[in-house]
Amino acid sequence: MSTSSALRPPLRVGVVGAGRVGAVLAAALRAAGHHIVAVAGESDASRARAAELLPGVAIDKPSAVSRSADLLLLTVPDDMLSNVVTMLADSGAIRPGQHVAHTSGAHGLAILEPAARVGARVIALHPAMTFTGTAVDLERLHGCVFGLTAGPLECDLAESLVRDLGGSPTWVPDEMRTLYHAGLAHGANHLVTLVSEAMGLLAAAGVDDTAGTLRPLLEAALDNALAHGDAALTGPIVRGDVKTVTAHLQEIARTSPDTLPSYVALGRATLDRAVTDGRVLPIRARRIAAALDAATRRAPAGTR
Repeated sequence: MSTSSALRPPLRVGVVGAGRVGAVLAAALRAAGHHIVAVAGESDASRARAAELLPGVAIDKPSAVSRSADLLLLTVPDDMLSNVVTMLADSGAIRPGQHVAHTSGAHGLAILEPAARVGARVIALHPAMTFTGTAVDLERLHGCVFGLTAGPLECDLAESLVRDLGGSPTWVPDEMRTLYHAGLAHGANHLVTLVSEAMGLLAAAGVDDTAGTLRPLLEAALDNALAHGDAALTGPIVRGDVKTVTAHLQEIARTSPDTLPSYVALGRATLDRAVTDGRVLPIRARRIAAALDAATRRAPAGTR
């Protein structure tokens, strides 16, 4: 669909929002040969990040950044995006023919309508990666998938930018952006919560190196899940070990009651999947479900 970015002249890129994402993407585009004309960032952290990753690049007001750029990257938080686009469009800082891209996973093109209305060419470009805001992220961009949404005239540029960033494009229909983002957030953000809770249980059990103990198991489980889906499920629920699940619930309730709700919720979801593919007999499934329900009823009110 797209031609080589090597055939394109370098773009003058401006970034509004020099946070963890914006500063890293700007540094990667700069390394690919584009000219970063200016960035906007108000916090001390944003200014320090820009100084480290983008030495020599001017820090300016959002309107000035927009006016100086051929490609305007909006890397502000989701809830701020609408106000920022509207302000820049209404103030005349966005012009006809200018490329305006945001990096929100949850939003598509509709939120850029104020920019499109004044003639800008709009793109939704979301890196499916978690960012630290440091140079470490530059290596992680290689192979990173970017969720793209754009009109026919912008598809070529969108894919070219992703290649310049070292990533791979995947096209997301505009009306599916929220669901796409929910899948990523559920997998990544809730994984952090789950792993943190698992480390807490191991620590309560007296394990010193909780991360080292979990790492081989979690890496294998993740690899297997990505390769095989539900077929990768193992453990007491899939085996129908009612007594083991009951003992887990009792110990978690005793030592780490705040973890009980997520164990029960994920236990139910796992049980449903194991029953659906036939690996747990209905009679055992009912007994496990009853144990999960009983644990919820016994839990202190604040942890339900």
